[in-house]
Amino acid sequence: MVGVVALAGCTGTSLTTDPEARHEGAARASSECPGTSRTYYIAADEVAWDYAPSGQNLITGEPFDAAADVFVKAGSDRIGHVYMKSLYREYTDGTFTALKERPEEWQHLGALGPAIEAEVGDTITVVFKNNTRFGASVHPHGVFYTKASEGALYDDDTDQASKGDDSVASGTTYTYEWKVPERAGPGPMEGSSTMWMYHSHVDEAGDTNAGLTGPMIVTRCGQAKPDGSPIDVDRQLVVDYNVIDENASVWIETNRTALADPPDVTDEEFYESNLMHSINGYVFGNLAGLTMKQGERVRWYVMAMGTEVDLHTPHWHGNTVLVGGMRQDVVSVLPAEMLTADMVPDNPGVWFFHCHVNDHILAGMTATYTVTP
Repeated sequence: MVGVVALAGCTGTSLTTDPEARHEGAARASSECPGTSRTYYIAADEVAWDYAPSGQNLITGEPFDAAADVFVKAGSDRIGHVYMKSLYREYTDGTFTALKERPEEWQHLGALGPAIEAEVGDTITVVFKNNTRFGASVHPHGVFYTKASEGALYDDDTDQASKGDDSVASGTTYTYEWKVPERAGPGPMEGSSTMWMYHSHVDEAGDTNAGLTGPMIVTRCGQAKPDGSPIDVDRQLVVDYNVIDENASVWIETNRTALADPPDVTDEEFYESNLMHSINGYVFGNLAGLTMKQGERVRWYVMAMGTEVDLHTPHWHGNTVLVGGMRQDVVSVLPAEMLTADMVPDNPGVWFFHCHVNDHILAGMTATYTVTP
């Protein structure tokens, strides 16, 4: 069972409203968790993304029916299930000439960016190159950043020297640096790790609907493996429930005008066809890689993005999870909300994993996860 392990010299500080006490607590945590520097080379790339690469509904095991065709059938006036998108991808070094192979355990991330992993006390450096035709950035949640590494474009009364992070121009590179203080790590009611997200924040709606979103996992001081992952977890899985609105993507005109008979952007049926009810960028069971063994300590990081329709209730068939000490098999997430769910699966099989909002089920926000004996 996954739980919090108290380690000498790595315990949490008490919540307080006294600024001096907070400063002393932060200094003490920094001293006890000196950390290391972790560098990631991440680019925003232009990618033709396939939401349903199998070409069929893998939940039913049959071809798409008429209801599914609304979202996935291509035609002279419909985009179908392949869209040009901007996606975060990891490279081997700062030359950005060779993609870093995504390990098998992270293949399930799909359209999400690489998992950034760190331990409390670390410094994260992201060398970012924008390979797309649109301005892009990297804005993190949870960690400590200065105005020069915020990665968000707005009138924030900073000088030009602190604005390079806001929007990285096409073909250029910018280096972000984020500290990982104790307040970026898991809280008292969490286990050994927690998840934050990162995303582009130039045109936030346009950028995130284009695909520029990724996970960042922070492990408690003293409970991380050398790669930053938690020592008491056998399997980590990240899932993003998102009605991706391709109509709001920065790519919509490129995708629309590529059609033989492009409809007007105000066409209601065309608009509906571009709402991709996805998990990690896949629809109708096409997400693969949610695999584990019976008895393993599995940590699920669940998040959502999107608009007012992105009210999600992920449901695991066959097994249960612990969230904040409560036993559940359904959780709730709102846009930009993140939670951690721990599972020790005791029931082998291929199990349904889906949003319990009926409209979302019908539109393809469905997947399976597999527990092997």
